[in-house]
Formats: sequence, structure tokens, C-alpha cells
Amino acid sequence: MRRWLFIISFFSMVAVRAQDTSVLVDEQRFTLSEVVVRNHFDYRTLLTQIKEDTTFYKAFRNLRILGFTSFNDIRMLDKNGGTKASLFSKTRQNRANGCRTMDVLEEKTTGDFYDKRQDYHYLTPELYAGLFFTKGTVCGENNIVKGHTMSLASKKGMDKHREQLKMLFFNPGKKIPGIPFIGDKLDLYDESAHRLYDYRLDVQDFQGNPAYVFSITPKEDKVKSDRIVVDQMITWFDIKTLEVLSRTYALSYKAGVYDFDVSMEVEMTKFAGLTVPKILRYKGNWDVIFKKRERAVFTATLFDFKKE
Repeated sequence: MRRWLFIISFFSMVAVRAQDTSVLVDEQRFTLSEVVVRNHFDYRTLLTQIKEDTTFYKAFRNLRILGFTSFNDIRMLDKNGGTKASLFSKTRQNRANGCRTMDVLEEKTTGDFYDKRQDYHYLTPELYAGLFFTKGTVCGENNIVKGHTMSLASKKGMDKHREQLKMLFFNPGKKIPGIPFIGDKLDLYDESAHRLYDYRLDVQDFQGNPAYVFSITPKEDKVKSDRIVVDQMITWFDIKTLEVLSRTYALSYKAGVYDFDVSMEVEMTKFAGLTVPKILRYKGNWDVIFKKRERAVFTATLFDFKKE
């Protein structure tokens, strides 16, 4: 209670920015804001829990055991930013008897969004569908995270790319195998990464309530380094439960056979005691050898959640 009252009083005061404090945790340097230092937060435990966070992944696994409605807005862009193909749909995921199905309530497409066989003409919507659409009937799922690890073992082709996307999406900042040139550069928590990035823990207002904010940004003198892949990652955590409230991140890289520049934003909500995503926004421009360059933006808006 004392800690909570302090935070409330902090936000009612006129903010006066003081000098940040630098600390070492497991021989790695982090920056603490004034409010973290003054309130004597157990920052060592906080930083460890943040590093090992699974609540972001858990929020998406919660979707497998719930019904919900989704607005899906996907646009493929030309080099001038105009829309050359698009999909707008309203879908409903149903959950009954331990299984989930999906109904397409509305759908409108433009351009060559689908090919002649009604398959996705582009890779971006195919990956989107793999994450957020249900094909047929899927049974036997749960929302348990412990013991559930993503793996590329035995996966090939599109299944492998889809799993790599899941790893990048659900575990940003962790090493991803099988991506040439950058797999190890995505690990933001090893010793070499701490020479490239600044790590800062703060307390800020999030939709009217205090929240921990953990940010990772390249050091000023390392921004142009060829080892920088993550341009920014900011995560807001519930100050009492340490569940992820929101996350934004941007990644970019140029290599001989591919390049990409993507950004994502995810905002969570609560339903029946479960944290679930309510808005996901993506903007990306990437090119892979033997594939045509894809520029895309999409927004997924989830609502009307229901338990089985």
C-alpha cells in the first residue's frame, strides 16, 4: 500500500526530471529513473522477471481458448505508398467442446489479394492468417505456456518461416535460429548486446494508471552499427502483476540477400481474468531473394470475447 500511495502521489506532482542512475545487474548495465530509485523498488527482481517474461506470449495463447470477433484490415502497398491489394474482413472465432472454428462474417478484397485458386497472393497475409485465422476445426488446445516452446525442428518452407515469425513476434530480443546473418544479433540480453544498447527502467502513466516502462534503444554511437537490428523496443508492464500491457518495437536490417524494416504495436486488455490482445498494428517493408518485395500495413482489432 505504501508503495502504491507513493506512485500515485508521484503522478500528482509537477514532474522534475532528475539525473538517471546507472546500476549493474549480473555484470550488465541498466539505467533507472528517479522514481524507481527513490521508491527503493527491488529493481534486480524486476529486471530478471522482465527478461524472462512470458505474459506477452501467454496473452496470445489465451486466444486459443476463447471466442472473439475480429476486424482484419490488411493492405499491400506499392512503392509510392498506394494500395495495390487489400482485405477487410470481420471474422468470428467460436470455441465449443474443446475446439475452435472460425466464421467469416464479412469480407471485401481489392486487387490481386488472392490468386486464381483463392490462395493468398502475398506472403504477409499468409503469415497473418497463420497467426490469427482458424482453418477448419482445431481441437485439444490450451493456454499453458510452461513447457511449451517454439521450435524449428522438422519444419520446412512456409511452416519454418511462420515459426520464425512467431519467435520474432512473441519473443522479441531473443535469438532466432535459421535466419542468415542476424539470428544471433536479435539476442538483446547477452553480453555483446549490452555494448550496443541502452536499457532503461522507468515508471510512467499508462491510460491513467502507473506502469513500469522498460525500453531498449541503440547507444548513440552504435546506431549505424551493422550489428543493430532492433531500432527500439518499449514495453509497459502492469505495476502489480508485471503482465505486459502494451509493447512497441521496430526492427530493420540490410544484408546481401534480403532487407527489412518493420514495426509492430500491440495493446492488451483484460477479459475474465485473462490478458488478451485487443489491437495489433504492423507496418513492414521487406525483400527476400527469389521473392518480390512486399510493403504492407495491417491492423487486427479484437473484441467481444467469450468463454466456452
